[in-house]
Order: sequence, then C-alpha cells, then structure tokens
Amino acid sequence: MALGVTAVPFTYVVHVLGLVAIILVLVWNIHFRGGLAWDADNKNLIFNLHPVLMILGLIFLGGEAIISYKSLPLKKEVKKVIHLTLHAIALALGIFGICAAFKNHNESGIANLYSLHSWLGIAVISLYVIQWLYGFVIFFFPGGTPAIRRESLPWHVLFGLFVYVLAIGTASLGFLEKLTFLENSGLAKYGSEALLVNFTAVITILFGAFVVLSALSDAPPAEDDYAPI
Repeated sequence: MALGVTAVPFTYVVHVLGLVAIILVLVWNIHFRGGLAWDADNKNLIFNLHPVLMILGLIFLGGEAIISYKSLPLKKEVKKVIHLTLHAIALALGIFGICAAFKNHNESGIANLYSLHSWLGIAVISLYVIQWLYGFVIFFFPGGTPAIRRESLPWHVLFGLFVYVLAIGTASLGFLEKLTFLENSGLAKYGSEALLVNFTAVITILFGAFVVLSALSDAPPAEDDYAPI
C-alpha cells in the first residue's frame, strides 16, 4: 500500500503542521478562553482542556505514531515500540480529554452525548482502544504467528487510517460546534478568535491529510534493511 514516492518530505510537513496546530489551540484556550484547569469555579476552564488534549493526543501524537514507520530510519523493532508507545500516550490523553468534557458538562448542568460530535468522539475513542489492543496482542505481546501477522497487517493499517480520518473529522465538527456556541453567545463572526478557530481547524485537516499521504508513501530503509559490508 504505497504511492511510489518517498514519505520523508511529507513527514516533515506533518511535524511542522502539528506544532502549528498545538500552538494555535493553546493560544485559543489560554489567551482567548482564559486558561486551563481541572478544578475551577469557572467551569469553562475545565472544558478548555478538552480541545487541547484531543489535538495534542489523538490528533498530533496519534498522527506521529502512524508516520513513525515512515519518518524514522531505525530498526523495525525500535519503530514498533515507538509506534505502540506514542499511540498509548495519545489514547491516554484522549481519554483524559473526554473526561474533561464530561466533567465540565456534569458540573455545569449540561447534557452529555447529545451532538454528532460527541457520538463520533465516543466511537473514535472506542475504536482506538480496540485498534491499540489488537496491535499490542498480535504484533507485540504475546504476538501472533507469522501467518496471522502477515494477514493482519494490511487490515491493521487500513483500520488505523480509517479511525484516524474519523478522528480528524470529529475534531473538525468539534471546532464548528464550539465556535457556533460562541458566536450564538455574542462572539464576533469575523473577529480574531473566530478566525483563529477556523484556521486551527484548517491546519488540523491539513495535518491529517499529510499523515495519510505519509502513511501511503514509501518508508526510508530501516537500519536492519542494510546488509553488512
């Protein structure tokens, strides 16, 4: 499953776009929304953790985990550990981010799971857990037979990309939902915050697109691909 072009240039773009997305979402929630907190009288500060952790976790680290096989010229076993670890951290941050949204809703008297964004969010985190556990059991420990791993790999890659694209779409819906609420509460539709949110969403979508392009492109030779001289 490859485009016939080297993945390395695409991975450089992924790194840059990912850092930009993280900076923008931090500027939005710290500068415009007032900051981040797990416990606060201002319950909005609790919710602010949600977009920050989701972008940092499932989107950025999840994307970096996906392209780790294509961006690092290391031994395959080393790349496997990096891939697995980054996904584990991404999953943990994603779960924490969802908990922040529930905590904000519960303490603010807001209903949970009423929007398409929330439904898809639960679907994404559930599928992410399944994907990670399957990858851990089949490809890491205890590990499937060579035949099982060979047959599973294309489906593991395909399912992983599907979950990741779904995560990008869910994040985009989240930006739209939050911005709509803010604008209905009086936020200027063409103000700096609204433009920042839309621009962050665009960067997030571009980041996801380059993650997929990287995943479908040719990896650099691994260290153990070279024969000794």
